[in-house]
Amino acid sequence: MDMVAWGAGLAILGAIVGSFVAALVVRWPAGRSVMRGRSACDACGATVRARDLVPVASGLVLRGRCRDCGAMIDPVHAWVELAAAVVGAVAGALAAGPVALAGAVFGWLLLALAMLDLRHWWLPDRLTATLALAGIAAALAGVSPDLGERLIGGAAGFVALWSIAAGYRKWRGRDGMGGGDPKMLGAIGLWLGWRMLPAVLLMASVVGLGWVAWQAARGRRLAADDAVPFGVLLAVAAYPAWLVMIASTP
Repeated sequence: MDMVAWGAGLAILGAIVGSFVAALVVRWPAGRSVMRGRSACDACGATVRARDLVPVASGLVLRGRCRDCGAMIDPVHAWVELAAAVVGAVAGALAAGPVALAGAVFGWLLLALAMLDLRHWWLPDRLTATLALAGIAAALAGVSPDLGERLIGGAAGFVALWSIAAGYRKWRGRDGMGGGDPKMLGAIGLWLGWRMLPAVLLMASVVGLGWVAWQAARGRRLAADDAVPFGVLLAVAAYPAWLVMIASTP
């Protein structure tokens, strides 16, 4: 019963957090404040009423359009709110108390990083640092793995991708990986510990290959220098890794 309550509560909280994350993804890269100013329609500038700010539900009622001018609202809002609700629900379904809350926070931060990387090819240091510090805070709150294993994971994750990036740069004479990717894997290591990092890299690679195969099936020919937002792949791999880790913890 506790997990049912936690799942429902974190799903509701997740939808609210998702609304903030969506605003972050839309506004931050454009240099707009996320904390100041009321929400407004990007097409007509009309202030969004409180009744139209209910996560997920308002979008369904309005069918994704502005109440005043009828313009389409960026679908990132609906998708991110829904994804954040699912993250919270799954975390609460597998655990309760601090573990469930920690897992939800981990998923929400990964969601924010993934969406920024997907839409803007950007993994901001401040958000990655927040993910890293939250991982340390979870360890201090008693959520497994212990702090020592997390610290090793943080160092190993960063060094592993940094070494690959440095080797590629020396070999090809150009960058093959963004500077934010090693930092993000380091932050993930501070959540999962070093033991799960090989699984995360393997899963991220498999997802990446699946994406390439899907593009090829659609008839798109990919060049050797086509880029893939690796932060998205890391996020997609890291959260299931956390779920497996928690599910297997006695």
